[in-house]
Amino acid sequence: MRQRDRYALLADIGGTNTRVALAEAGRMLPETIRRYVNAEHTGLDAVLAAYLAAEGGVDCAGACVAAAGPVHDGVASMTNLNWTIDRSEVARATGAEVVAVLNDLQAQGHALGHLAASALRPLVRGRIAPQPGASQLVVGVGTGFNAAPVHEAPGGRLVVASECGHAGLPVRTEADLRLLQFVEAAHGFPGVEDVLSGRGLERLFAWVSSEAGTPRELRAAEIMAALAAGDALAEATGRAFVRLLGTVVGNLSLIHLPYGGVWLIGGVARAFTPYMERFGFSAAFRDKGRFEGFMQDFHVSVIEDDYAALTGCAHYLQGLMHKAA
Repeated sequence: MRQRDRYALLADIGGTNTRVALAEAGRMLPETIRRYVNAEHTGLDAVLAAYLAAEGGVDCAGACVAAAGPVHDGVASMTNLNWTIDRSEVARATGAEVVAVLNDLQAQGHALGHLAASALRPLVRGRIAPQPGASQLVVGVGTGFNAAPVHEAPGGRLVVASECGHAGLPVRTEADLRLLQFVEAAHGFPGVEDVLSGRGLERLFAWVSSEAGTPRELRAAEIMAALAAGDALAEATGRAFVRLLGTVVGNLSLIHLPYGGVWLIGGVARAFTPYMERFGFSAAFRDKGRFEGFMQDFHVSVIEDDYAALTGCAHYLQGLMHKAA
């Protein structure tokens, strides 16, 4: 039995997996991380019960949950999972006195500045050094797609939630228009996440193969394996994915002006990292007409720490607990 009120519980709930860990004095404890497959559990309460039992019983002083979906008034509605996360239910499950429910990209934003340098891989180098205290942007590409701007304010860090993955897919070329119409025919609305995500990659491959006159479908993992093996359709899919990702991230950078850096996170973003330069991410990111030179001011990096959201939860929760003390 762990000491009462010594620890805080952290949970990062994605569309596919939930990662849970403990924190002590604002530091996430890597040795306590456990991963759970969402499809094997009825909800977060079942995951937390299994975790707390596995840890030998923990009465937590605080709890912070990061959820991949919109959060309003302490309630998160998962976008790609039939779960609802309620702050009061998290409090009952953990015994915590201080509880927070964040969007998962907000948690990632709170992790910035607290991650090991070895977990940060530069992707696009800007012509000026990132400015301390300047706005930053976190972009998540995994089971879904989303982004969150990060601002340093006098009262502390502010990470603004969004659901920009459900904005309309941009169209630059005739091929983009055909892709948009392909997605629209299947799903009614062609959103960014419908192409730039794990299942979006599958949809993009279906479109590329259809354009080639050999329509077929593959799972995301199969597409990445085919890409590594040099398959032509998989490579065409990868090039289209990277170009569209560069376009969308460039658009978001023009909106938020992240002079402190742009950070890509998520399993799909990490899987594509070896192909970003080869498939022209930087060119697509900066392809903004007369603002192409302006786009050279921004740095883009990939966060390769799969548990960054847990770190962000730990630091955010520590701040709340200090205020509550």
